Amino acid sequence: MHNDWFEDDNEIRLLRRGKRRLLDIVFGRTMVITLLLVLQIGPMVLGAHYLGRYYPALTIVLRVMSVAVIIYLVNKSGSATTKITWIILIMTLPVVGWFFYLKFGNKTLPHRYWEKIAANEAAHPALFTAEEGDTAALLEQYPHRRVLTDYIRNISGFPVYGGTQVEYAPLGEDFFRQLMQELPKAKKFIFLEYFILEKGLMWDSVLEVLRERAAAGVEVCVIYDDFGCIQRLSASYPKELAGFNIKAVPYNPMRPSMDPSLNYRDHRKICVIDGQVGFTGGINLADEYINKVERFGHWKDTSVLLRGAAVRSLTRMFLQQWTLNAGSDTLDRPEEEYLTARALPAQGYVQPYPDSPLDHFNAAENAYLHLIQRADHYVYITTPYVILDNEFVTTLKTAAESGVDVRIITPSHPDKWYVHMVSRSYYQTLIQSGVKIYEYQPGFIHAKMCLCDDEAAMVGTANLDYRSLYLHYENAVLLYHTPVLAEIKKDIEETLEKSRLITIEELRSKLRGTSALCALLKLLAPLM
Repeated sequence: MHNDWFEDDNEIRLLRRGKRRLLDIVFGRTMVITLLLVLQIGPMVLGAHYLGRYYPALTIVLRVMSVAVIIYLVNKSGSATTKITWIILIMTLPVVGWFFYLKFGNKTLPHRYWEKIAANEAAHPALFTAEEGDTAALLEQYPHRRVLTDYIRNISGFPVYGGTQVEYAPLGEDFFRQLMQELPKAKKFIFLEYFILEKGLMWDSVLEVLRERAAAGVEVCVIYDDFGCIQRLSASYPKELAGFNIKAVPYNPMRPSMDPSLNYRDHRKICVIDGQVGFTGGINLADEYINKVERFGHWKDTSVLLRGAAVRSLTRMFLQQWTLNAGSDTLDRPEEEYLTARALPAQGYVQPYPDSPLDHFNAAENAYLHLIQRADHYVYITTPYVILDNEFVTTLKTAAESGVDVRIITPSHPDKWYVHMVSRSYYQTLIQSGVKIYEYQPGFIHAKMCLCDDEAAMVGTANLDYRSLYLHYENAVLLYHTPVLAEIKKDIEETLEKSRLITIEELRSKLRGTSALCALLKLLAPLM
């Protein structure tokens, strides 16, 4: 049925895609929303300038307010690097700076939104009550894993599970084949939650199966991020899918308003089939992820397929987001009937977990930090970006200076030149401490993974940048002593062979003449 997945029509597809995106930019929702936001912000900026010019006393009042916001910011918990960026912005642009911080930098939401969240949690205790899982069994075998497993369970309610088989996909093409094998087997429900959906070979093939399964009575629910798809899908796309009996909800629909929630994204990648099979990793449902369309050279990405008990957690994550954004009355059955994952014969332990921008736990970052701090021999990390706060940099440097073999693989072909420049600006201090940085020569590496000592790994959706670690909904899977760790290590080692070790001399050559721009971009990194 799909033997023609990888025929050589890349150039035609890329040309059509480029033309479509150009038209979308000029005439689409992005331009309209941007213009309307400018119309809201512009008068405020001009008004502040006018009032400050003609009413000096008001300028004093505004500066006092800026100082008050800065004092509040300094005494607030959170990333020191992010605080510095906001403080400089507030001091440089007193009115605009503190207004934008209060709107977008303070994780503030309207009271009605918090009430909605609380009501959703109260209405669905099965989705938000912490579960026991198999923590006791893991700790009996591996007591040194207690700190991280307990931390994740305590802050999120998502425990570690045994009884879970894991399959690793080293490329998007492998994930696609797995997905197309599993989707037609669905008997009860299919849940999809992705940052990007885009019409093309991959999504069209998936949609064909979803339509067939929905017609057969299978419940199909889809969440996609509206910002991630704003140039890819029309605002009416949920109605289009509803015509196929597929329920779809865009997360945080883009509107021309100064609502603080405008800054948040659903960056998760989750697929659940009948509560027993689940997928997650870095791969979205668009053609560049399977190298059908070339954007930045060869696209290297990864995912894991879970079978068994731990799929319960992926199901809960999806339902938490679905009931909040679509309402529980849109589901065909009580939520308990979706949480039916059965334990299967398996070695090792698996702990899926979410990360939310609305709490103060920073689960994604802290999981990385714990794995690095606990490593005795090596830490291998793959990430498309290296834009880190001071704590993360210090942890990497300390590990390398302690004799741990720390290696980070990043792209040689960037998707965003300015982000790539910021990433490279972090290289020097890391390399000087013994961290080895490699750039993947065939193209763009989008995989988000961390492997430590042949004992533990993390495969997830969070990039090592401020937006993913602080402003996105993310998810990941921790793997402890599972057989699949050997496959992950082998894949990383093969990827290292296709990557070039970056030296201090090469780095200085690449960044020559750009120090001022790098410094500015690095300062603005928490706002990107």
